[in-house]
Amino acid sequence: MTDNKQPYWQPTEEQIKSTNMYKLMTDVNSKYNLEMDSYADLHKWSVENKKEFWKEVWNLADVKHSEMYSDVYMEDLNRKKVPRPIWFPGAKLNFAENLLKYRDNTTALIAHREGKANTRISHSQLYRQVVKMAHSMRQLGVVKGDRVAGFVTNVPETIVCMLAATSIGAIWSSSSPDFGFQGIMDRFGQIKPKVLIAVNGYSYNGKPYDTSEKLAQIVESIDSIEKVIILEEIDVPMLEGDKYTTFSTMVDNSAEQIEFEQLPFDHPVYIMYSSGTTGIPKCIVHGAGGTLLQHFKEHYLHGDLSKGDVLSYFTTCGWMMWNWLVGGLSVGATLYLFDGSPTYPDASIMWSEASKEKIKALGTSPKFLTHCQKEGIEPDENYYLEELKTIYSTGSPLVTENYQWVYSKVKPDVQLASISGGTDIVSCFMLGNPMLGVYDEEIQSRGLGMDVRALSDEGEEVIGEKGELICHPPFPCMPTHFWDDPQDEKYFGAYFDYYEGIWRHGDYIEITERGGVIVYGRSDATLNPGGIRIGTAEIYRIVEAMPEITSSIVVGQQYESDTRVVLFVTLRDGEELTPDLVVTIKDNIRKGATPRHIPAVIRQVNDIPVTLSGKKVELAVTKIVNGEEVKNRSALANPDCLDEYVGLV
Repeated sequence: MTDNKQPYWQPTEEQIKSTNMYKLMTDVNSKYNLEMDSYADLHKWSVENKKEFWKEVWNLADVKHSEMYSDVYMEDLNRKKVPRPIWFPGAKLNFAENLLKYRDNTTALIAHREGKANTRISHSQLYRQVVKMAHSMRQLGVVKGDRVAGFVTNVPETIVCMLAATSIGAIWSSSSPDFGFQGIMDRFGQIKPKVLIAVNGYSYNGKPYDTSEKLAQIVESIDSIEKVIILEEIDVPMLEGDKYTTFSTMVDNSAEQIEFEQLPFDHPVYIMYSSGTTGIPKCIVHGAGGTLLQHFKEHYLHGDLSKGDVLSYFTTCGWMMWNWLVGGLSVGATLYLFDGSPTYPDASIMWSEASKEKIKALGTSPKFLTHCQKEGIEPDENYYLEELKTIYSTGSPLVTENYQWVYSKVKPDVQLASISGGTDIVSCFMLGNPMLGVYDEEIQSRGLGMDVRALSDEGEEVIGEKGELICHPPFPCMPTHFWDDPQDEKYFGAYFDYYEGIWRHGDYIEITERGGVIVYGRSDATLNPGGIRIGTAEIYRIVEAMPEITSSIVVGQQYESDTRVVLFVTLRDGEELTPDLVVTIKDNIRKGATPRHIPAVIRQVNDIPVTLSGKKVELAVTKIVNGEEVKNRSALANPDCLDEYVGLV
């Protein structure tokens, strides 16, 4: 039976019929003589008729290509372990060419840097800069298959370098400059880049950070690096040596045309990395065509974006959301790039910029929304947000308080679209939907073409119950392969060793009867006291809504032949974890969840370990409380904080 939840936001019939997604549904009805009249119908058709669906996406995206495909996909007879077909065999195209198909004088990029006026780059200016950078990269000897790595911030020059590299057929991989030296070595040291793009520093929270020393150490340690292109973001001395040049020097040439290397659909375009919390990160290789089509689908259909719409996501270049954001160029969106702290000079800056730059889709996180709420920010009272249609959120599940604050203090008719997927597919499994309502703590829908289901422990599909997130192949954003994994051993072990021939993602979800999705946390960090499976997000929703608590992390500890729940919390300045507060926390969890969710142990800590993209590292804390060693701390933004957890319970 359907629950009695009421939507926070529901599109009108007129709004639904104006969406790109609805237009696709009517076109498909006409072409295939169907009578679909709902998103549920369209999604069902898209996963039952994958060849027809992805052909429609190819056509919608107006993919620029030099050779046409012979089929949408066909079995790869050379692969024994991984059920990944060859997509669009016979097609030849170039990733960068498809992101640079608009070359007029409308705005392509708006760049925000701390303490500086926003700058603008038109589509034609972006194209010209890529032409010049690609010419210089070719002069350096960059050829298809080479790796070009970025130690970079979210600025226009980074996008120029990525597009120049991929125009040649080189593979792009980037990280944020706040990565530690070992974190960079664990990543770039594996893929051996020929060229390194690097900022000489960055500004965060009003303070400049010089990265020159770390950069010199990286260049000295990776023998494959032949040239370093410096993005001069702060005023520090230039590093000396023949290997170093500057971005401005690289684009100072007379080149006027670009040779877009024509390559197979599955030619590698990006290398991403697993979190690395349990060992050295795995290098996940993504194909150009699959990434292009998946991002286009998500921006054009699920995001309802068209040319000129302003899209933003607060992200570093070490997180897949940067790649996802750049994919917005495929629909002609104007990308707003925010470099710096989202709370500098104050917590209103993102809302101020959304108003000033007429941002249509603004991407953030539950943590940021909670911070704004606790700081008493009221964007609706202070900023004109008429152009803001969608607020994206990812990184962790949204909680009720996030929805309530957005709809009472930001905008009552905005679409709050939680999205979830990951580095593994450089995109989303579940995301927003302009044809559907927004319900409390639910992601609106599963993505088109993504056959996502929840499976019970017995491997049965379940609706309205918690289960493992699986996705039936094929889907084009599956990685082409893992780096240095010729027999697909790492690839198979990451996704296919649990259910035969089915992608198991490692998330613990519930698909509701209306088709929404509730995410409960990672299944490999899922708690299991007394044999009852509990998602960590169920506890975070309750605990982090308390005004005394700023953050938390919950793990399972093996104790007397069972698992007990252990909760660590950070508190606001001036607060202490008193016996009364412990009782209040437990009471709130009992009332908001079940007695099974109540932690056996609650401890106060000074910091919560997170990855460089801000995600809580439950597995590392789980290892510590169970007496195991955390082997790879370099994947964390704050690894030293783990020492506090040793012996705490």
